[in-house]
Amino acid sequence: MRIIVTGGAGFIGSALVRHLVLTEGCEVLTLDKLTYAGNLANLAPLEGHANHRFLQADICDGAVVRDAFAQFRPDRIYHLAAESHVDRSITGAADFIHTNVIGTFTLLEAARGYWDSLPAEDKASFRFLHVSTDEVYGSLGATGLFTETTPYDPSSPYSASKAASDHLAIAWGRTYGLPTIVSNCSNNYGPYHFPEKLIPLVILNALHGKPLPVYGDGSNIRDWLYVEDHAKALHLIASRGRLGETYNVGGRNERRNIDVVTTICAILDRLAPKNHPHADLITYVTDRPGHDARYAIDATKLETELGWRAEETFETGIEKTVAWYLENEAWWRPLRDRVYSGERLGVLTPEK
Repeated sequence: MRIIVTGGAGFIGSALVRHLVLTEGCEVLTLDKLTYAGNLANLAPLEGHANHRFLQADICDGAVVRDAFAQFRPDRIYHLAAESHVDRSITGAADFIHTNVIGTFTLLEAARGYWDSLPAEDKASFRFLHVSTDEVYGSLGATGLFTETTPYDPSSPYSASKAASDHLAIAWGRTYGLPTIVSNCSNNYGPYHFPEKLIPLVILNALHGKPLPVYGDGSNIRDWLYVEDHAKALHLIASRGRLGETYNVGGRNERRNIDVVTTICAILDRLAPKNHPHADLITYVTDRPGHDARYAIDATKLETELGWRAEETFETGIEKTVAWYLENEAWWRPLRDRVYSGERLGVLTPEK
């Protein structure tokens, strides 16, 4: 099995690449632009592995992508390359439209051209998995779950750009017959997570004695999914999912943001105690513009059709995650020192 993974040096992408190479025995070409969130250190466990190769490339560069397809001859494309941080999209939406919309279009067109050239048997087995987010569905109230038929209602430039890319992938399947499948996941967490996101930010700020920012009153709810569970789900969806379908991937682990933060603080109090409780660092800050109140995934379709189950509960997964950051300062220290030091992003400045 030869698979191209776009965005494979990112957080979720690298977890998927490690799973494909080390567990599934696939031959993988990782294609990544190496923006601020792409990190070759995420792929360090694969260094020297015969089944893995890396290409630094932009999915918006059609010529380079087409050449990669022609040279590597993939059986599948797993598309994860995307700008993904909501806060950054609030003050810099252009990058999200360019990469997530134009990039997905460019990749789909390159894949279509490659797929059209394949022999009939290879055409029939080819798959294009487009990996997306539950944020395309908008915000839930106190009850209910997102299903695969929930209408799209994006709230941020990020989620709007991902909604557009989802529609493109589905349309390329319906119009051109390209064998596409779409997945929409809940919030991921785990090792190698770039420290702008809530969980790694809180862990590292706490270790450095910095404020732990909580938006609004901390009541916003997310459904948390351990990244390695997600990686296994993605390969399963591409392998056994029905063409043209969407599959929601969620951990069934709803937590309020404030509860996530206090849980991390309690673990750090045990594993890296200070002279005061880490929860003393919690600081409530002005809420994010357009902040969705609650996300929660109904993964019944994935569970019943394909037999997937999340192996990690939030309690087991967050314990592993905190321990990993404590043990891997060599990974996160360069990022905190030279790329992102923990400052707040996505703050709109008033017009003068």
